[in-house]
Amino acid sequence: MKIKKYSANYNIRSYECDRNNNMRILTLMNIFQDMADNHAKSMGLGIDYVLSKGMAWVGSNYVLDIDRLPKMHENISIYTWPAEEKRVGAIRDFEVVGEDGKTIIKASSQWILVDFKKMRPIGLRENLPEYAVLPERSIETNFPKIPEVERIDDETKFRVRFDDIDMNKHVNNAVYALWVCEAVDPEFRLNHDPKHIEIAFKKEGHMGEKIRVSTQHEGLHTFHSIRTYDGNDDRELARAYVEWA
Repeated sequence: MKIKKYSANYNIRSYECDRNNNMRILTLMNIFQDMADNHAKSMGLGIDYVLSKGMAWVGSNYVLDIDRLPKMHENISIYTWPAEEKRVGAIRDFEVVGEDGKTIIKASSQWILVDFKKMRPIGLRENLPEYAVLPERSIETNFPKIPEVERIDDETKFRVRFDDIDMNKHVNNAVYALWVCEAVDPEFRLNHDPKHIEIAFKKEGHMGEKIRVSTQHEGLHTFHSIRTYDGNDDRELARAYVEWA
């Protein structure tokens, strides 16, 4: 199967923007997921097909380099493609091109193919022999390990909402980026935008669970641990690192 980059054009709506007139990180991550699904579907390997075979794609990592976020009413183009094959998963990359024709966002994501019932990794080539890649990387990354939070400078607590849950019945990957960007001091957030984001997904989060986001500040760099806290249940759901501009 010969693979080409999948592309789509978007006009940024007012309700997709934050108070600074920038596209919301949650919106960007949701569009990435939508485009990945549409591209996989065009390859005959979309969500419906994978689920029909008792399999599912589970995100393990995201890395984003953000020159700037799109503005309200800006026309942007987004490109995505499967960039590399792994033994039990694959890497999918993205590029966002602004109205001026310049690339403004680059992203790379890593996914694991799992047995849906057992939620255990399974071999990509054995189960999806038609899978093919376009060997080009948007970001050259091996998704390095994100350091643990060693000092808690900020802490945010809340419950997982119904709208945070996706069709797999756990917290959607896009929501973690939102939680991380909300976990800093409001005054800091008003005056800074994310420039570089790394997220490592570890465990599933479920509706109604109590969540604690612990944040360590190092100047324009923040480290985050997203955990459950409810009696004896203390699981780290995700870990993140953000560089701010």
